Amino acid sequence: MKRHEFLRELHQVTANRNYLEIGVNDGRSLTLSRVPSIAIDPAFKVVTEIRCDVHLAKATSDDFFARDNPLAHLRGGRHPLRNIARNRSPFGYWRRTTLDLSFIDGMHLFEYALRDFINIERHSDWAGVIVFDDMLPRNVDEAARDRHTDAWTGDVYKLVEILGRHRPDLVTVLVDTAPTGQLLVFGADPSSTVLKDRYDEIVAEFQVPDPQKVPEPVLDRTTAVRPEALLSAGFWAPLAAARNRGTKRSRGWEPLRRAVARYGVSR
Repeated sequence: MKRHEFLRELHQVTANRNYLEIGVNDGRSLTLSRVPSIAIDPAFKVVTEIRCDVHLAKATSDDFFARDNPLAHLRGGRHPLRNIARNRSPFGYWRRTTLDLSFIDGMHLFEYALRDFINIERHSDWAGVIVFDDMLPRNVDEAARDRHTDAWTGDVYKLVEILGRHRPDLVTVLVDTAPTGQLLVFGADPSSTVLKDRYDEIVAEFQVPDPQKVPEPVLDRTTAVRPEALLSAGFWAPLAAARNRGTKRSRGWEPLRRAVARYGVSR
């Protein structure tokens, strides 16, 4: 299954009420969204028809998330299948907007992708999904920090080890999509500051010169699951239900964590 086919199906199974992506390029992934969306890229060149209510931000992701209210566009949006305001509580006030589905496909260096994740997690619902692209380079050249090939993943594959080591409370699932795989992250905790606090330490350890020593399981895709198997998993509906009910992470994540972890990267 190709990556855009997988993303199209992901929009369906997550039943996401909103969408954010970093790295718009020509709009091929953004065109899959049908919900209120935010798309961030300092140099986008959209040539594809966009079919959602979208705020296109020509900015770096760091600058975008430094705004006072970066998710303002999503406040008050309506679910395409329900004629109800999705963020209004039974008491009539607006709840804090959180992200249901996010896609990170910006600069292909791990330190940029890590900052993207830190920024997105602060605004994410614990029952939402955060997706990294280009997580399974096919060879060492494709994984180089200094691009010298047509197809290029860079070294964002390092996020698997970084998250596994520093954020064991999350569940990460590698997906064997063509051409270069994706990583799904479940169980976001907006209150966590671990990655932000350890950012300099992480960069100092993982930023090494080319050629990168790419782990064999990454090149061989031995820890990646088939996209069809993940999309047909039984946890999607309970995850969406918990999100839509506003279930707190402290109550809802552990029961679902076990179901999601069946597909996760082995620690």
